[in-house]
Amino acid sequence: MFYLIGLGLGDAKDITVRGLEIIKQCDKVLLEGYTSILTVGKDVLEEFYQRPLIVADRELCESNIDDTLKEAKEKDVALLVVGDPLGATTHTDMLLRAKQFGVETQIIHNASIMNAVSCCGLQLYSFGETVSIPFWTDTWRPDSFFEKICENFSRNLHTLCLLDIKVKEPTEESLTKKVRQYMDPKFMTVQDAAKQLVQIIDNKPDTGIQRTNIAVGLSRVGAPDQRIAVMSLEKMLNLDLGPPLHSLVVPAPHLHPLEIDYLEQFR
Repeated sequence: MFYLIGLGLGDAKDITVRGLEIIKQCDKVLLEGYTSILTVGKDVLEEFYQRPLIVADRELCESNIDDTLKEAKEKDVALLVVGDPLGATTHTDMLLRAKQFGVETQIIHNASIMNAVSCCGLQLYSFGETVSIPFWTDTWRPDSFFEKICENFSRNLHTLCLLDIKVKEPTEESLTKKVRQYMDPKFMTVQDAAKQLVQIIDNKPDTGIQRTNIAVGLSRVGAPDQRIAVMSLEKMLNLDLGPPLHSLVVPAPHLHPLEIDYLEQFR
């Protein structure tokens, strides 16, 4: 069996009882470490689960997963994923590939930022399409995600913005070489995201979204040191919300009275 097990958002104890039981019985357990990160390290998880974990990086998950799936025909193999296992398309692809190999699969769900974002007081029913904001480079500055934010805004829907993380990402220079070199880990902050959004807004003044529109910054959702801040995008340029992971929400223009009251405590 190939198991996809969600770990939730906080620490080692956020795993479900069912997930923990499966981890203890598996022949091999991998920890996916590039679509998201937990607030505790691999060593803490190993101590809590009382077994060793193998870190699965992007290369293993996207290019070399077939060997792991074939192994699951004869053994019980689990892949641990921060949040919910199906929050990233990479894991959906794994399930399809497992089916091609005739491997049985099970999914153990858990909390993810997709539902835990409601901790800020904005109602989940009123969220539109979720977007990802990538790090810009000197030569690559995509802004197609902003069109989706504007579409949600025009329909009076909130937008959850998932912020980029770089873990074991190959450098551009090494992509053409035989030996891979990797960038240092990098996590986008709400400050970084606000900076890119404000630049897009300045270049596109007629979208209905302005620098003065409020935004919600969230950090380490689900952890004891979770933080939430509500302010204009302009003011968010100077906001330090502490360690990763961060998320940002662009709220709808017309809020429910309960949403207004709840957000007020984070201003």
